[in-house]
Amino acid sequence: MATISYNVKFDFDKIRNIGIIAHIDAGKTTTTERLLYFTGQKHKIGEVHEGESTTDFMDQEKERGITIMSAAVTCFWKYNGEDYRINIIDTPGHVDFTAEVERSLRVLDGAAVIFDGKMGVEPQSETVWRQATKYNVPRICFANKLNLLGGDFKMTLESIKERLTPNAVALWLPIGRETALRGFVDLLKEKAYTYKSIEDKELTEEDIPEDMKVDVAKYREELIEKIAEQDDELMTKYLDGEELTYEEMLDGLRKGTLSANLFPVMAGDSRSPVVVKFLDMVIQCLPSPVDVNAVEGIDPKTEEEIVRKTNEDDPFAALVFKIVNDPHIGNLSYIRIYSGQVKAGSYVYNSTKQIKERVGRLLLMHANDREEADSLRAGDIGAVVGLKDSVTGDTLCDQSDPVILEQIQFSEPVVSQAVEPVTKSDEEKLSLALARLMKEDPTFKVESNIETGQTVISGMGELHLEILIDRLKREFKVEANVGVPQVAYKETIKLEVESEGRYVKQSGGRGQYGHCYLRITPNERGEGFEFINSIKGGAIPREFIPAIEKGVQEALMAGVVAGYPVIDLKVEVYDGSFHEVDSSEAAFKVAGSMAFKEGCKRANPVLLEPIMSVEVIAPEKFVGDVTGSLSSKRGIIKKTETRGDLHVISADAPLAELFGYTTQLRSITSGRGNATMEMSHFAEVPKNVVEEIVAKKS
Repeated sequence: MATISYNVKFDFDKIRNIGIIAHIDAGKTTTTERLLYFTGQKHKIGEVHEGESTTDFMDQEKERGITIMSAAVTCFWKYNGEDYRINIIDTPGHVDFTAEVERSLRVLDGAAVIFDGKMGVEPQSETVWRQATKYNVPRICFANKLNLLGGDFKMTLESIKERLTPNAVALWLPIGRETALRGFVDLLKEKAYTYKSIEDKELTEEDIPEDMKVDVAKYREELIEKIAEQDDELMTKYLDGEELTYEEMLDGLRKGTLSANLFPVMAGDSRSPVVVKFLDMVIQCLPSPVDVNAVEGIDPKTEEEIVRKTNEDDPFAALVFKIVNDPHIGNLSYIRIYSGQVKAGSYVYNSTKQIKERVGRLLLMHANDREEADSLRAGDIGAVVGLKDSVTGDTLCDQSDPVILEQIQFSEPVVSQAVEPVTKSDEEKLSLALARLMKEDPTFKVESNIETGQTVISGMGELHLEILIDRLKREFKVEANVGVPQVAYKETIKLEVESEGRYVKQSGGRGQYGHCYLRITPNERGEGFEFINSIKGGAIPREFIPAIEKGVQEALMAGVVAGYPVIDLKVEVYDGSFHEVDSSEAAFKVAGSMAFKEGCKRANPVLLEPIMSVEVIAPEKFVGDVTGSLSSKRGIIKKTETRGDLHVISADAPLAELFGYTTQLRSITSGRGNATMEMSHFAEVPKNVVEEIVAKKS
């Protein structure tokens, strides 16, 4: 199998574009590594803890033993005598790098969700599951690490049903527990598959162990019932008491998984040869490019809906989902092609930015290795060298047949740090390096603080910024001084107000005249900013409306409470006036800004802070100390539950109070406690805390 070139064209139904997603440390990268080994793409298994895995190729990934950037690899697998191509994206598990998961799921057809079989569903498991649901990505599940102390398949399965979906159903049952794990029972085939050592390359087929027959019958009945529900004919046959054939059950399983009505759960140790059967299930249950719904977009001229099918004869349409700065060849733009094809050396149209771009070279990626391709077609995931202005979320298409595909929405950064070059000569290098990192990472923001003259960088967490600062030094050779992490506060309003902005200037020669009325209304939390043009009868000419919006958007950057960005509101321009000679875009931009600032002051402005969802796992004797520590940090305890012999404390707490909490937790629990946290929502800051924040800013 390994002799197949990445460039070989496969029929669409013989391609699988899948992602490996999970909570940190559940075994995603190890699973990917085994898939490459058992498909013959690698002849030596690279261990994550030794820094040898294929997809963790960054220095920081090798040193820390975590995935930071998603990596694309390709393998080939023979199923029922036919060759299949599987394009895999291994994604990070740490919440700070959740954007990598978001953009990968946007372009993938299916996903394998890996769970730590000792822990069941963990916080980031829920996050990646929600992301997959948002993009309607079919999923199969694998309960991993059942070979370790505390590994419990039934607990993991129940936690998936309770916390993620009631439509999860066991497909395999593990044989043996913890260190005695030696294989699984396939509930459809009613056969056992075992191995003597994880070094084995093949599984041995056996009869079901006698002591498992009761459990097998129970879980198999549940599985068959769920499969029968996917098809009217199967359900009729099932209710009539007829036996479903193996082929009928497989077809029903595939149908249910593709429609995201069924989530089959497998079990075992992904370091072992069970991954060969896992690969079979990837082929059997996850979609090919032709199984997924045709991609929808809009016509940039008429804004009418356009549908593009997976067909290389249709007009070209692709989405840029990732930018990587390669030290040797510059910008690498990762794309997923939904229809048509693109050739190296051709020109494409960026419909999002309305510009033409030249496709220099086309590459098929295998982690940080690459293979040249003359062309890429519908269903392919590849990289383009030569695109200068295209960024994540942009649509590439034929200029003669333009379309804009749905963009990718990313979370707002929650942590900020001031950064400055060590020497004067580093100033320009720092500016260029930050610009390149910002182009790569849509959750990384760089702003200049006009008051202090500082450059402020913002990201998804302390680790996120730490990695980026490290990259500045290693990749861009820029030495920088970094301030302590700060919370990225936001501002919003609570009242609806109407306000007037009037900018009139007469100072000899041509004057300036801009005049508008705005209605400013609070939006639901998380709804963002919305601008509405309600001008009737030409009170303000149409060409000046974008200038008013621009003035408002610039004013949004610094609120009236403490100078933080303003979010979650609607601004409606509903009246105004203009001067035939003196009106200009510049004047209306100033008028829009004036009206917004004046209105904001009267709209009961408030400060918002990021609230983190925190989950602490610790032995029972430390529960009181942990809940006490969280309460002292303005935390609200949501629930406490047991997971094996450990207790899990779930809480919401402000990010401002959580810097350094993992170190404090180690001290409280004698090193036996572990905390995970992810952004939950923005909430209003208590008045006494607002006063402290404003005092620090002034």
